Amino acid sequence: MRIEEYIGSLPQDIMSGRQVQLTAGSLRRIFDLAGLGDGDVFYHLGCGDGLGVRMAAEYGAKRSVGIDSDGDKIGAGRGAEMVCCDVRDADISDATVVLFWFTDEEIVDAMMPKFERLGSGARVVTVWSPLPGLLPHRVDFPYIVSRAPFQPAASLRDQLLAVFGVECIDFLTAWEYSERYTKAIGPQGAQNDRFLTILQSVTMWINARNMGVSCTDEMPESIRTYVGILRTFFGIEVQHLLDGRPQG
Repeated sequence: MRIEEYIGSLPQDIMSGRQVQLTAGSLRRIFDLAGLGDGDVFYHLGCGDGLGVRMAAEYGAKRSVGIDSDGDKIGAGRGAEMVCCDVRDADISDATVVLFWFTDEEIVDAMMPKFERLGSGARVVTVWSPLPGLLPHRVDFPYIVSRAPFQPAASLRDQLLAVFGVECIDFLTAWEYSERYTKAIGPQGAQNDRFLTILQSVTMWINARNMGVSCTDEMPESIRTYVGILRTFFGIEVQHLLDGRPQG
């Protein structure tokens, strides 16, 4: 099975982050990184059960609003407002801090003009990757803060350096940051942590190589080993990704 087919077989709401509930510990890291405090207007886009919105209110946000399209999932809480709608239809014009975890390119593209109209000093927090084409303001990977007025990245390599603090992606970088992501979004001690880290580190290195930002075109021995493990033990094939350099 090709890796695209395997990923396509997974629940897409999980893969996009829509059904992944960030833990209280992760939310605290996000709020500290964004500097959330008195006077802030916080929006959690794709808020799920509203834990983040309730916690933001407890952090002292002047206003705390959760947006989610699933009315059955939205919870309520003291000091928190819950709105059931598509995030693309939401009015976030008064936001000073936004938590936004979507990977669907159509949603990201639709939200960018709204983010660009936010007032100076507004912070948009994303998970795993920064807003497209922009340099981050602060990073505590996998949490990334972009701050208005946003600063365009001159190149993919500049954005890479700003997010990962490296000039190029090698195995150690791919593994370390994949592991950080796995631990950040998964329950403590989850049994599939290592599998997810292997899968993500392999795909991160291959994507880096295909985009011309890997440290070498030659596959590191550790990545080669994990490619073999995915093929032999899980029936997941990635070789076709290495046979060419996709355009994109």
